Amino acid sequence: MGKVTATTAPLFFQSKLLCISLLYLFTTLFLAFYHSLSPTKCLFRSSPFDPIQPPLFSYPPSYGEHKYAIPTDRSSCSSPVFFSDYGTVVEEIHNLCKNSSAFLPALRYLQGKSESFGGNLNTQKRISYFNYSNNGIKVPCGFFKNFPVSNSDQIAMETCNGVVVVSAIFNDHDKIRQPIRVGSKTLETVCFFMFVDDITLEGLYYHKLIPPNSPDYKIGVWRIVKVSSKKLYDNPAMNGVIPKYLVHRLFPNSKFSIWIDAKLQLMVDPLLLIHSLVVSTNTDMAISKHPFYVHSMEEAMATARWKKWLDVDSLTRQMETYCENGLQPWTPAKLPYTTDVPDSALILRKHGLGSNLFSCLLFNELEAFNPRDQLGFAFVRDGMNLKLKLNMFEVEVFEQIVVEYRHNLKKLGNSEATPQRTKRETHKYFFLNGSSCHKYLLEMWGESHS
Repeated sequence: MGKVTATTAPLFFQSKLLCISLLYLFTTLFLAFYHSLSPTKCLFRSSPFDPIQPPLFSYPPSYGEHKYAIPTDRSSCSSPVFFSDYGTVVEEIHNLCKNSSAFLPALRYLQGKSESFGGNLNTQKRISYFNYSNNGIKVPCGFFKNFPVSNSDQIAMETCNGVVVVSAIFNDHDKIRQPIRVGSKTLETVCFFMFVDDITLEGLYYHKLIPPNSPDYKIGVWRIVKVSSKKLYDNPAMNGVIPKYLVHRLFPNSKFSIWIDAKLQLMVDPLLLIHSLVVSTNTDMAISKHPFYVHSMEEAMATARWKKWLDVDSLTRQMETYCENGLQPWTPAKLPYTTDVPDSALILRKHGLGSNLFSCLLFNELEAFNPRDQLGFAFVRDGMNLKLKLNMFEVEVFEQIVVEYRHNLKKLGNSEATPQRTKRETHKYFFLNGSSCHKYLLEMWGESHS
Protein backbone atom coordinates (compact mmCIF):
# COMPACT_ATOMS: atom_id res chain seq x y z
CA MET A 1 0.00 0.00 0.00
CA GLY A 2 1.16 3.53 -0.71
CA LYS A 3 2.11 5.94 2.11
CA VAL A 4 0.06 9.15 2.53
CA THR A 5 2.31 12.12 3.22
CA ALA A 6 0.89 15.38 4.73
CA THR A 7 2.66 18.53 3.58
CA THR A 8 2.79 21.64 5.77
CA ALA A 9 4.15 25.13 5.13
CA PRO A 10 7.46 25.98 6.73
CA LEU A 11 7.27 27.50 10.22
CA PHE A 12 8.53 30.87 8.89
CA PHE A 13 5.54 31.24 6.56
CA GLN A 14 3.09 30.19 9.28
CA SER A 15 4.44 32.89 11.62
CA LYS A 16 4.29 35.52 8.90
CA LEU A 17 0.71 34.60 8.06
CA LEU A 18 -0.27 34.76 11.74
CA CYS A 19 1.31 38.22 12.13
CA ILE A 20 -0.51 39.54 9.05
CA SER A 21 -3.82 38.16 10.35
CA LEU A 22 -3.34 39.72 13.77
CA LEU A 23 -2.33 43.05 12.22
CA TYR A 24 -5.46 43.02 10.07
CA LEU A 25 -7.63 42.14 13.07
CA PHE A 26 -6.25 44.91 15.32
CA THR A 27 -6.36 47.48 12.51
CA THR A 28 -10.02 46.64 11.85
CA LEU A 29 -10.89 46.89 15.54
CA PHE A 30 -9.00 50.20 15.83
CA LEU A 31 -10.80 51.73 12.85
CA ALA A 32 -14.17 50.50 14.10
CA PHE A 33 -13.57 52.04 17.51
CA TYR A 34 -12.26 55.25 15.94
CA HIS A 35 -15.30 55.46 13.70
CA SER A 36 -17.60 55.02 16.69
CA LEU A 37 -16.00 58.11 18.27
CA SER A 38 -16.38 60.14 15.11
CA PRO A 39 -19.56 58.99 13.36
CA THR A 40 -19.60 61.66 10.69
CA LYS A 41 -15.84 62.10 10.36
CA CYS A 42 -16.16 65.67 11.64
CA LEU A 43 -13.97 65.16 14.68
CA PHE A 44 -10.52 63.63 14.29
CA ARG A 45 -8.49 62.62 17.33
CA SER A 46 -4.78 61.87 17.12
CA SER A 47 -5.44 59.13 19.68
CA PRO A 48 -8.86 57.67 20.47
CA PHE A 49 -7.42 56.15 23.64
CA ASP A 50 -7.21 59.37 25.67
CA PRO A 51 -8.01 58.77 29.36
CA ILE A 52 -11.73 59.43 29.82
CA GLN A 53 -13.46 59.82 33.17
CA PRO A 54 -16.50 57.65 33.98
CA PRO A 55 -19.96 59.29 34.08
CA LEU A 56 -19.81 62.23 36.47
CA PHE A 57 -23.28 62.21 38.00
CA SER A 58 -26.45 60.12 38.08
CA TYR A 59 -29.80 61.92 38.02
CA PRO A 60 -33.06 60.59 39.43
CA PRO A 61 -35.36 59.32 36.64
CA SER A 62 -37.90 62.06 37.39
CA TYR A 63 -35.50 64.82 36.32
CA GLY A 64 -35.48 63.78 32.66
CA GLU A 65 -32.25 65.54 31.68
CA HIS A 66 -32.02 63.61 28.39
CA LYS A 67 -35.58 64.06 27.17
CA TYR A 68 -36.40 65.76 23.89
CA ALA A 69 -33.08 65.63 22.08
CA ILE A 70 -33.20 67.37 18.70
CA PRO A 71 -32.09 64.98 15.92
CA THR A 72 -29.57 65.96 13.26
CA ASP A 73 -29.61 64.73 9.68
CA ARG A 74 -26.13 65.58 8.41
CA SER A 75 -24.38 62.34 7.37
CA SER A 76 -21.16 63.85 6.03
CA CYS A 77 -18.66 66.51 6.96
CA SER A 78 -16.84 68.92 4.65
CA SER A 79 -14.71 70.68 7.29
CA PRO A 80 -13.42 68.27 9.93
CA VAL A 81 -11.81 69.42 13.16
CA PHE A 82 -8.49 67.86 14.18
CA PHE A 83 -7.61 67.35 17.84
CA SER A 84 -4.08 66.99 19.16
CA ASP A 85 -3.04 64.36 21.69
CA TYR A 86 -4.81 64.93 25.00
CA GLY A 87 -1.62 64.97 27.08
CA THR A 88 -0.04 67.52 24.75
CA VAL A 89 -3.15 69.71 24.92
CA VAL A 90 -3.26 69.63 28.72
CA GLU A 91 0.39 70.67 28.97
CA GLU A 92 0.15 73.41 26.32
CA ILE A 93 -2.95 75.04 27.81
CA HIS A 94 -1.52 74.75 31.31
CA ASN A 95 1.60 76.62 30.15
CA LEU A 96 -0.48 79.25 28.32
CA CYS A 97 -2.56 79.92 31.41
CA LYS A 98 0.61 80.55 33.44
CA ASN A 99 1.87 83.06 30.83
CA SER A 100 -0.12 86.20 31.62
CA SER A 101 1.72 88.21 28.96
CA ALA A 102 -0.05 86.18 26.27
CA PHE A 103 -3.32 87.89 27.25
CA LEU A 104 -2.10 91.49 27.33
CA PRO A 105 -2.85 94.35 26.89
CA ALA A 106 -5.72 94.29 29.36
CA LEU A 107 -8.96 96.16 28.80
CA ARG A 108 -9.88 98.79 31.39
CA TYR A 109 -13.49 99.22 32.49
CA LEU A 110 -15.62 102.24 33.27
CA GLN A 111 -16.77 102.36 36.90
CA GLY A 112 -19.84 104.05 38.31
CA LYS A 113 -23.33 103.61 39.72
CA SER A 114 -26.56 103.37 37.77
CA GLU A 115 -30.09 102.06 38.14
CA SER A 116 -29.28 99.78 35.20
CA PHE A 117 -26.63 97.04 35.35
CA GLY A 118 -25.21 98.17 31.98
CA GLY A 119 -25.45 101.93 32.53
CA ASN A 120 -28.33 102.63 30.10
CA LEU A 121 -26.14 104.25 27.43
CA ASN A 122 -27.60 106.06 24.43
CA THR A 123 -26.76 105.08 20.84
CA GLN A 124 -24.01 107.60 20.17
CA LYS A 125 -22.34 106.91 23.51
CA ARG A 126 -22.29 103.16 22.82
CA ILE A 127 -20.95 103.59 19.29
CA SER A 128 -18.24 106.00 20.44
CA TYR A 129 -16.46 103.09 22.13
CA PHE A 130 -16.25 101.15 18.83
CA ASN A 131 -13.32 103.39 17.91
CA TYR A 132 -11.02 101.91 20.53
CA SER A 133 -7.40 102.90 20.93
CA ASN A 134 -5.15 101.49 23.61
CA ASN A 135 -4.47 104.81 25.31
CA GLY A 136 -5.92 104.05 28.72
CA ILE A 137 -9.55 104.64 27.75
CA LYS A 138 -12.06 102.87 29.99
CA VAL A 139 -14.89 100.96 28.31
CA PRO A 140 -18.42 100.53 29.78
CA CYS A 141 -18.90 96.83 30.43
CA GLY A 142 -21.71 96.28 32.91
CA PHE A 143 -21.40 96.15 36.69
CA PHE A 144 -22.87 99.58 37.30
CA LYS A 145 -24.81 97.59 39.91
CA ASN A 146 -23.50 94.73 42.02
CA PHE A 147 -23.86 91.24 40.60
CA PRO A 148 -25.84 89.61 43.43
CA VAL A 149 -24.10 86.33 44.33
CA SER A 150 -22.78 85.03 47.65
CA ASN A 151 -19.31 85.85 48.94
CA SER A 152 -18.23 82.20 48.73
CA ASP A 153 -19.33 82.02 45.08
CA GLN A 154 -17.54 85.30 44.35
CA ILE A 155 -14.30 83.92 45.82
CA ALA A 156 -14.64 80.68 43.83
CA MET A 157 -15.18 82.66 40.61
CA GLU A 158 -12.11 84.81 41.22
CA THR A 159 -9.88 81.82 41.99
CA CYS A 160 -10.71 80.04 38.73
CA ASN A 161 -7.51 80.88 36.85
CA GLY A 162 -7.46 78.47 33.91
CA VAL A 163 -10.40 77.57 31.68
CA VAL A 164 -13.98 78.17 32.78
CA VAL A 165 -17.10 76.57 31.30
CA VAL A 166 -20.18 78.69 32.01
CA SER A 167 -23.91 78.20 31.59
CA ALA A 168 -27.11 79.61 33.10
CA ILE A 169 -30.71 78.58 33.73
CA PHE A 170 -33.22 81.27 34.62
CA ASN A 171 -36.95 80.76 35.08
CA ASP A 172 -36.41 76.95 35.20
CA HIS A 173 -36.10 76.96 31.41
CA ASP A 174 -33.72 73.98 31.00
CA LYS A 175 -32.13 70.96 32.66
CA ILE A 176 -28.60 70.69 34.03
CA ARG A 177 -26.66 68.25 31.85
CA GLN A 178 -23.22 66.83 32.55
CA PRO A 179 -20.44 66.94 29.94
CA ILE A 180 -19.26 63.58 28.70
CA ARG A 181 -15.87 62.27 27.47
CA VAL A 182 -14.07 64.53 29.94
CA GLY A 183 -10.36 63.73 30.21
CA SER A 184 -8.85 62.48 33.45
CA LYS A 185 -6.86 65.70 34.08
CA THR A 186 -9.37 68.22 32.75
CA LEU A 187 -10.96 69.11 36.09
CA GLU A 188 -7.53 70.19 37.36
CA THR A 189 -7.57 73.07 34.85
CA VAL A 190 -11.27 73.61 34.04
CA CYS A 191 -13.97 75.08 36.32
CA PHE A 192 -17.68 74.55 35.60
CA PHE A 193 -20.16 77.20 36.80
CA MET A 194 -23.95 77.17 36.36
CA PHE A 195 -25.87 80.36 37.25
CA VAL A 196 -29.48 79.90 38.39
CA ASP A 197 -32.27 81.98 39.88
CA ASP A 198 -34.68 81.19 42.73
CA ILE A 199 -37.25 79.52 40.47
CA THR A 200 -34.66 77.16 39.02
CA LEU A 201 -33.26 76.46 42.47
CA GLU A 202 -36.72 75.40 43.70
CA GLY A 203 -36.83 72.82 40.90
CA LEU A 204 -33.44 71.44 41.93
CA TYR A 205 -34.70 71.14 45.52
CA TYR A 206 -37.85 69.41 44.31
CA HIS A 207 -35.86 66.73 42.48
CA LYS A 208 -33.50 66.40 45.50
CA LEU A 209 -30.47 67.27 43.37
CA ILE A 210 -29.06 69.56 46.05
CA PRO A 211 -29.51 69.54 49.84
CA PRO A 212 -31.53 72.41 51.33
CA ASN A 213 -29.82 75.05 53.44
CA SER A 214 -26.36 74.24 52.06
CA PRO A 215 -24.07 77.27 51.62
CA ASP A 216 -22.51 75.85 48.43
CA TYR A 217 -24.19 73.73 45.77
CA LYS A 218 -22.65 71.26 43.35
CA ILE A 219 -24.23 68.87 40.83
CA GLY A 220 -21.67 66.68 39.10
CA VAL A 221 -19.00 68.98 37.65
CA TRP A 222 -21.18 72.07 37.95
CA ARG A 223 -20.88 74.53 40.81
CA ILE A 224 -24.37 76.02 41.14
CA VAL A 225 -24.37 79.79 41.72
CA LYS A 226 -27.58 81.39 42.90
CA VAL A 227 -28.21 84.85 41.43
CA SER A 228 -30.72 87.16 43.12
CA SER A 229 -32.16 88.11 39.75
CA LYS A 230 -34.79 90.46 41.21
CA LYS A 231 -31.95 92.94 41.65
CA LEU A 232 -31.01 92.81 37.96
CA TYR A 233 -33.37 92.74 34.94
CA ASP A 234 -37.07 91.88 34.79
CA ASN A 235 -36.42 89.66 31.76
CA PRO A 236 -34.78 86.31 32.75
CA ALA A 237 -33.15 86.05 29.32
CA MET A 238 -31.42 89.39 29.87
CA ASN A 239 -30.05 88.13 33.18
CA GLY A 240 -28.67 85.14 31.28
CA VAL A 241 -26.58 87.26 28.93
CA ILE A 242 -24.58 88.67 31.85
CA PRO A 243 -22.60 85.43 32.35
CA LYS A 244 -22.80 84.77 28.61
CA TYR A 245 -21.03 87.97 27.50
CA LEU A 246 -19.38 89.28 30.66
CA VAL A 247 -17.70 86.00 31.59
CA HIS A 248 -14.30 87.71 31.48
CA ARG A 249 -15.45 90.10 34.19
CA LEU A 250 -17.13 87.49 36.38
CA PHE A 251 -14.00 85.34 36.14
CA PRO A 252 -11.23 87.96 35.99
CA ASN A 253 -8.37 85.48 36.35
CA SER A 254 -9.55 82.90 33.80
CA LYS A 255 -7.64 82.80 30.52
CA PHE A 256 -10.14 80.94 28.31
CA SER A 257 -13.87 80.30 28.53
CA ILE A 258 -16.63 78.26 26.96
CA TRP A 259 -20.20 79.51 27.12
CA ILE A 260 -22.70 76.69 26.57
CA ASP A 261 -26.46 77.23 26.53
CA ALA A 262 -28.19 75.00 29.06
CA LYS A 263 -30.13 73.34 26.23
CA LEU A 264 -26.83 71.77 25.08
CA GLN A 265 -24.77 68.87 26.40
CA LEU A 266 -21.03 69.05 25.81
CA MET A 267 -19.77 65.91 24.01
CA VAL A 268 -16.05 66.71 23.71
CA ASP A 269 -13.49 67.54 26.37
CA PRO A 270 -13.37 71.36 26.81
CA LEU A 271 -9.56 71.49 26.68
CA LEU A 272 -9.56 69.74 23.31
CA LEU A 273 -12.14 72.23 22.02
CA ILE A 274 -10.28 75.32 23.24
CA HIS A 275 -7.01 74.02 21.80
CA SER A 276 -8.42 73.03 18.42
CA LEU A 277 -10.85 75.89 17.77
CA VAL A 278 -9.10 78.84 19.48
CA VAL A 279 -5.43 78.17 20.27
CA SER A 280 -4.48 76.28 17.10
CA THR A 281 -6.32 78.79 14.88
CA ASN A 282 -4.83 81.80 16.73
CA THR A 283 -8.25 83.42 17.11
CA ASP A 284 -9.96 85.51 19.76
CA MET A 285 -13.25 83.66 19.57
CA ALA A 286 -14.80 80.57 17.98
CA ILE A 287 -18.52 80.31 17.25
CA SER A 288 -20.69 78.27 14.90
CA LYS A 289 -22.33 79.66 11.79
CA HIS A 290 -26.12 79.85 11.82
CA PRO A 291 -27.64 76.83 10.00
CA PHE A 292 -29.87 78.98 7.76
CA TYR A 293 -29.21 82.72 7.86
CA VAL A 294 -26.35 84.83 6.53
CA HIS A 295 -27.71 88.39 6.94
CA SER A 296 -28.61 90.11 10.21
CA MET A 297 -31.93 91.21 8.75
CA GLU A 298 -32.92 87.60 8.04
CA GLU A 299 -32.47 86.81 11.71
CA ALA A 300 -34.47 89.92 12.69
CA MET A 301 -37.33 88.86 10.42
CA ALA A 302 -37.29 85.35 11.83
CA THR A 303 -37.29 86.80 15.36
CA ALA A 304 -40.46 88.73 14.56
CA ARG A 305 -42.11 85.96 12.55
CA TRP A 306 -41.66 83.24 15.17
CA LYS A 307 -42.33 85.64 18.08
CA LYS A 308 -38.94 85.16 19.68
CA TRP A 309 -39.29 88.81 20.71
CA LEU A 310 -42.84 90.10 20.84
CA ASP A 311 -42.20 93.84 20.52
CA VAL A 312 -41.85 94.05 16.74
CA ASP A 313 -41.80 97.85 16.78
CA SER A 314 -38.69 97.80 18.97
CA LEU A 315 -37.07 95.26 16.62
CA THR A 316 -37.76 97.64 13.75
CA ARG A 317 -36.21 100.56 15.64
CA GLN A 318 -33.20 98.42 16.49
CA MET A 319 -32.51 97.43 12.89
CA GLU A 320 -33.13 100.95 11.63
CA THR A 321 -30.64 102.24 14.20
CA TYR A 322 -28.08 99.77 12.90
CA CYS A 323 -28.76 100.65 9.26
CA GLU A 324 -28.42 104.35 10.04
CA ASN A 325 -25.05 103.67 11.64
CA GLY A 326 -23.48 101.60 8.91
CA LEU A 327 -24.81 98.03 9.06
CA GLN A 328 -24.46 96.34 5.65
CA PRO A 329 -25.69 92.95 4.42
CA TRP A 330 -23.09 90.24 4.15
CA THR A 331 -21.05 90.18 0.91
CA PRO A 332 -17.68 88.59 0.05
CA ALA A 333 -16.15 92.00 0.86
CA LYS A 334 -16.58 91.05 4.54
CA LEU A 335 -14.28 88.04 4.25
CA PRO A 336 -12.66 86.44 6.20
CA TYR A 337 -15.97 86.72 8.07
CA THR A 338 -18.11 84.15 6.29
CA THR A 339 -21.51 85.16 7.66
CA ASP A 340 -23.17 87.87 9.72
CA VAL A 341 -25.25 85.47 11.81
CA PRO A 342 -23.82 82.98 14.32
CA ASP A 343 -25.42 80.25 16.36
CA SER A 344 -24.43 81.72 19.70
CA ALA A 345 -25.43 78.73 21.84
CA LEU A 346 -21.73 77.80 22.09
CA ILE A 347 -18.97 80.42 22.33
CA LEU A 348 -15.28 79.70 22.92
CA ARG A 349 -13.05 82.63 23.88
CA LYS A 350 -9.53 83.62 24.65
CA HIS A 351 -9.74 86.33 27.30
CA GLY A 352 -7.66 88.85 25.41
CA LEU A 353 -8.23 92.41 24.27
CA GLY A 354 -10.20 91.64 21.10
CA SER A 355 -12.64 89.15 22.61
CA ASN A 356 -13.17 91.17 25.79
CA LEU A 357 -13.85 94.41 23.90
CA PHE A 358 -16.29 92.71 21.53
CA SER A 359 -18.14 91.09 24.44
CA CYS A 360 -18.47 94.42 26.29
CA LEU A 361 -19.71 96.31 23.23
CA LEU A 362 -22.23 93.61 22.32
CA PHE A 363 -23.54 93.45 25.88
CA ASN A 364 -24.21 97.20 25.71
CA GLU A 365 -26.32 96.61 22.59
CA LEU A 366 -28.25 93.82 24.32
CA GLU A 367 -29.14 96.07 27.24
CA ALA A 368 -30.15 98.87 24.88
CA PHE A 369 -32.55 96.70 22.86
CA ASN A 370 -33.15 93.05 23.77
CA PRO A 371 -31.25 89.83 24.61
CA ARG A 372 -31.40 88.51 21.01
CA ASP A 373 -27.62 88.60 20.60
CA GLN A 374 -27.52 87.46 16.96
CA LEU A 375 -29.12 90.76 15.86
CA GLY A 376 -26.29 93.01 17.03
CA PHE A 377 -23.45 90.55 16.39
CA ALA A 378 -22.35 91.80 12.95
CA PHE A 379 -23.06 95.45 13.79
CA VAL A 380 -20.54 95.34 16.64
CA ARG A 381 -18.05 93.06 14.90
CA ASP A 382 -17.93 95.17 11.72
CA GLY A 383 -18.02 98.50 13.56
CA MET A 384 -15.06 97.84 15.86
CA ASN A 385 -11.83 99.39 14.62
CA LEU A 386 -9.96 96.61 16.48
CA LYS A 387 -10.72 93.68 14.20
CA LEU A 388 -11.88 90.53 15.93
CA LYS A 389 -10.04 87.34 14.96
CA LEU A 390 -13.01 85.03 14.59
CA ASN A 391 -13.28 81.31 13.83
CA MET A 392 -16.81 80.67 12.54
CA PHE A 393 -16.95 76.91 12.18
CA GLU A 394 -19.51 74.88 10.28
CA VAL A 395 -22.86 73.72 11.67
CA GLU A 396 -21.90 70.08 11.07
CA VAL A 397 -19.03 70.50 13.54
CA PHE A 398 -21.33 72.14 16.10
CA GLU A 399 -23.65 69.14 15.90
CA GLN A 400 -20.81 66.79 16.84
CA ILE A 401 -19.45 68.96 19.66
CA VAL A 402 -22.81 69.13 21.44
CA VAL A 403 -26.20 67.46 21.61
CA GLU A 404 -29.09 69.92 21.59
CA TYR A 405 -32.26 69.41 23.62
CA ARG A 406 -35.51 71.29 23.64
CA HIS A 407 -36.19 73.69 26.47
CA ASN A 408 -38.43 72.53 29.31
CA LEU A 409 -41.72 71.90 27.56
CA LYS A 410 -45.20 72.87 28.70
CA LYS A 411 -47.52 70.08 27.67
CA LEU A 412 -50.66 71.13 25.80
CA GLY A 413 -52.85 68.07 26.17
CA ASN A 414 -50.97 65.28 24.43
CA SER A 415 -49.19 67.61 22.04
CA GLU A 416 -46.06 69.69 22.42
CA ALA A 417 -45.91 73.19 21.02
CA THR A 418 -42.65 73.56 19.11
CA PRO A 419 -41.85 76.41 16.73
CA GLN A 420 -41.12 75.62 13.12
CA ARG A 421 -37.99 76.82 11.39
CA THR A 422 -37.67 78.45 8.03
CA LYS A 423 -34.81 79.03 5.62
CA ARG A 424 -35.79 82.43 4.26
CA GLU A 425 -37.96 85.21 5.60
CA THR A 426 -39.85 88.04 3.93
CA HIS A 427 -39.91 91.54 5.36
CA LYS A 428 -43.69 91.88 5.71
CA TYR A 429 -43.28 91.86 9.50
CA PHE A 430 -41.31 95.08 9.45
CA PHE A 431 -42.61 98.51 8.55
CA LEU A 432 -39.52 99.62 6.67
CA ASN A 433 -41.01 101.59 3.76
CA GLY A 434 -38.81 104.61 3.23
CA SER A 435 -36.65 103.64 6.19
CA SER A 436 -32.88 103.68 6.42
CA CYS A 437 -32.90 99.90 5.89
CA HIS A 438 -34.46 100.11 2.42
CA LYS A 439 -31.07 100.00 0.67
CA TYR A 440 -29.94 97.17 2.93
CA LEU A 441 -32.96 95.06 1.94
CA LEU A 442 -32.47 95.73 -1.76
CA GLU A 443 -28.84 94.68 -1.58
CA MET A 444 -29.66 91.63 0.54
CA TRP A 445 -32.11 90.32 -2.06
CA GLY A 446 -29.92 91.36 -4.97
CA GLU A 447 -32.38 93.99 -6.24
CA SER A 448 -30.13 97.04 -6.00
CA HIS A 449 -29.34 98.71 -9.35
CA SER A 450 -27.06 101.42 -7.98
